[in-house]
Amino acid sequence: MSDTAQSADVVDVRSLVPADRHAKIFQLVDALKPGTSFVLVNDHDPKPLYYQLEAEYPGQFSWDYVEQGPQVWRVEIGKHTEAA
Repeated sequence: MSDTAQSADVVDVRSLVPADRHAKIFQLVDALKPGTSFVLVNDHDPKPLYYQLEAEYPGQFSWDYVEQGPQVWRVEIGKHTEAA
């Protein structure tokens, strides 16, 4: 686990209805300030979410697996600092 992941907010979406998860995660990504992140906890690989985020925010966020299943998946999602 990275130093950032240890201090980042943890957001566990496993208790949310699957249809509500992506909307909640997009709210969180929208609210991120440059250089900050959160750790997403899910019950499956959220890779499809990565592609949605990349389409909406191309090159603006980081995606680092912290834990890769099989029952729990943790991904640190961060917003890059301002582009040079």
